[in-house]
Amino acid sequence: MADYDYDVLVIGAGPGGYVAAIRAAQLGLKTACAEGRETLGGTCLNVGCIPSKAMLHASEYFEAAAGGAMAAMGIKVKPELDLPTMHGQRKDAVKGLTGGIEYLFKKNKVDWLKGYAAFTGKDSVAVAGKTYRAKNIIIATGSSVTPLPGVEVDNDGQVIVDSTGALELAKVPGHMVVIGGGVIGLELGSVWRRLGAKVTCVEFLDQILPGMDADVRKEANKIFKKQGIEFKLKTKVTGAAVKGKKAVLTLEPAAGGAAETLEADVVLVSIGRRPNTDGLALDKAGLSTNARGQIETDHDFRTVVDGIWAIGDVVPGPMLAHKAEDEGIACAENIAGLTGIVNHDVIPSVVYTWPEIAGVGLTEEQAKEKGEVKVGKFPMLANSRAKTNHEPDGFVKVIADAKTDRVLGVWCIATVAGTMIAQAAQAMEFGATSEDIAYTCHAHPTHSEAIKEAAMAVTGKPIHI
Repeated sequence: MADYDYDVLVIGAGPGGYVAAIRAAQLGLKTACAEGRETLGGTCLNVGCIPSKAMLHASEYFEAAAGGAMAAMGIKVKPELDLPTMHGQRKDAVKGLTGGIEYLFKKNKVDWLKGYAAFTGKDSVAVAGKTYRAKNIIIATGSSVTPLPGVEVDNDGQVIVDSTGALELAKVPGHMVVIGGGVIGLELGSVWRRLGAKVTCVEFLDQILPGMDADVRKEANKIFKKQGIEFKLKTKVTGAAVKGKKAVLTLEPAAGGAAETLEADVVLVSIGRRPNTDGLALDKAGLSTNARGQIETDHDFRTVVDGIWAIGDVVPGPMLAHKAEDEGIACAENIAGLTGIVNHDVIPSVVYTWPEIAGVGLTEEQAKEKGEVKVGKFPMLANSRAKTNHEPDGFVKVIADAKTDRVLGVWCIATVAGTMIAQAAQAMEFGATSEDIAYTCHAHPTHSEAIKEAAMAVTGKPIHI
């Protein structure tokens, strides 16, 4: 080891990178993590998952007061929006959590190499002008916003913004146009709609939330429309021009046709994310990317170059923080000679709108491609806790193999769907059948009883429907 500075050097301190570094250090490996941001935590903690949830949570309170939900329960208030304070609590949340990671680095003796890393060889990287050699290097550089040709983002101008800029708006826009009907666009669009903006979502496909179960996509569309979001589906944006303090978008039907224009105070470009591999000098390490810009790995997260590993958004699979975290732990354990495993068939996904939308496993469409299935659904309207809380929207859907009864997928729309889905994921991880879930005693009254009821519907023995 005398020739190496570190046993493990992680490039990137996002959810995958910082977790991999901490786990490697816990396993007795001399570890460093290279990160060029001023704070640790990557996109998720700094400008993604965490700050967006802070704004979502705060805006839910505002809408409950302003929209009459509180008054309906006997709580009469007249809310006044204090946007600077709302932004302040978001920043406080970020500061506390990113500072917590720095504390964990110190606690676990992980060296933070401050700067962006680039390969200089198969076992070496340069960071801030200094070269470091490591026996194992983990690439965990995450992803960034996918640009849209013809639409130039300028976060400082606050007219055409990406997800980072949408978190920093100094005032509520009169009209916000969201380009893209995916998770990020719907979440941030929901924030500003609740605070008073008119929101129009332009989506190239014929439905929002690509990749999710068809029933969920259709129901979500209905719910968001009821809330006031306008959708222009099967529509593409071909250009954008900033005129003064407004943007003028040029739209066309996705299948081709006459163009139209749409004016907005703020345009949020949210058409997806792409792996961060530019600037890493991968060629100097003998690495290349696939057609999607990802780094291919084996089941253990090894790349084609011995001693170089990759995890998170830079490798194939869903771009989710919790996936990256689990891969970080597994990768570190594999490096240490243990057995690190991630079951990529059971990774839940959540949309933190109101209500929340969550799913794990196969959609009904995907399951039917593999064989015969049984499906059970239960409406949240019939769930006692949801009804008591005035939260009737949504349902739970359980998909099981028709022959074995093994659960293949669970999808739900409910105010706490993001929490509920953990039960489904755990059940699927251990090969549960719908009958296993149906005969597991659930506390009453809880939203999670809807999962039990949907499973009972699969078995043909529903009680409350």
